[in-house]
Amino acid sequence: MGSAGAPEWLIREDAGQPVLLALYLRQVLGIRSPEELPHLRGIPARANDRAEEAQALLERQWREYWAMTVEPQAHPAEVPLELVDGFGTLLALPSRGAEQLRAAVTPFGPEALAFAQSANARYRRDASHGTGTAYRAYASAIAEHERQIGRRAHSFELNVQVLPLTQRGVWWIGSLTVAVTDGLRGDVAAFDAAIHPIIAELA
Repeated sequence: MGSAGAPEWLIREDAGQPVLLALYLRQVLGIRSPEELPHLRGIPARANDRAEEAQALLERQWREYWAMTVEPQAHPAEVPLELVDGFGTLLALPSRGAEQLRAAVTPFGPEALAFAQSANARYRRDASHGTGTAYRAYASAIAEHERQIGRRAHSFELNVQVLPLTQRGVWWIGSLTVAVTDGLRGDVAAFDAAIHPIIAELA
């Protein structure tokens, strides 16, 4: 927090279980969207053997679920949400309009839940070893941006999801949310270079 009137920035970093769960389901269901985002490591992708129309419907329902998961405040559900059996409180789908997705994900509850919990726990364990480093990583990128443009950074908000993806990189997955590979996040110099264009776009 700065003094009154000074620009402020808010960065939230996590490996959110709902996001991990959604990406696990994307992979085991053979969903292509978002096409630019790599797969999760160690999870076999399903070969798509559905009819084209059935696949298109499933992809549309998954994209709506993905948007609600990544940025729920920006994408509120138009109908009430209902929890899906087998997923605890991590998966709620619209009570109408997501019937195909609900039926498709149901068999994967225990394994999807276990994956999301395990990956989240691994992120938390890794993050706890570098107390304060998360803040410093972003603060140094902002300071460098300010030096380059010769002014204070504008106030901004950014959500960062640190994920076990097969390729190193940073991808926009929402209007205020990026996904970054865990391996890249752990490489101080490479992460600093990768996050700088994101900061520049926002600040």
